[in-house]
Amino acid sequence: MDNRIELFPEKICAAVENAEHPLPPPPGMFDPTSVMALFMVEPEIRLLFIRKADTKTYTWANQMAFPGGHKEKTDASTRHTALRELKEEVGIDSSNVRMIGSLGHFQTLNNKDIEAWAGIWNQNDTLVIDRDEIARVYKIPLDHLIKCHMGRGFFNKEVDIMQLVYPYKDARIWGVTAKILAHLLNLILNS
Repeated sequence: MDNRIELFPEKICAAVENAEHPLPPPPGMFDPTSVMALFMVEPEIRLLFIRKADTKTYTWANQMAFPGGHKEKTDASTRHTALRELKEEVGIDSSNVRMIGSLGHFQTLNNKDIEAWAGIWNQNDTLVIDRDEIARVYKIPLDHLIKCHMGRGFFNKEVDIMQLVYPYKDARIWGVTAKILAHLLNLILNS
């Protein structure tokens, strides 16, 4: 196993594995989707985000997100969906990802139920971006996200989704992605 993965803070892994997460909605109410909150250690801990392509007919044009997408009939689970989408969108093979676990379920206004997964990438892949879907990849330092979370008063609070924003350079993480991120950061800070 890659040394970077072996040295990954077990505190973060334990926080995800042992915490309570948002439960799924009743079956049939939402379309199942999945995303991957992917950690890297290079040498600092970072999270991988994507900016969706600027396509006028694309519902999520220019939005910041974790890699992910809709569950297909051939996907055995939303875990499989997250790993498949990771490969399709940015070229990361599942053999180079150590899965930590599920972060729970998050619903969108357009009837999607997103099961968010957390994993650690050993960085043995070269990123290959699907330009039809992805405009850019961001590797955002975890320290920056934590400082923003604390500085904006989001720690351990139910924050209105319209106020939940994480700026980073030329990007802004908002919406359901910010909600997933806030949950993850609270887990880490409370561990």
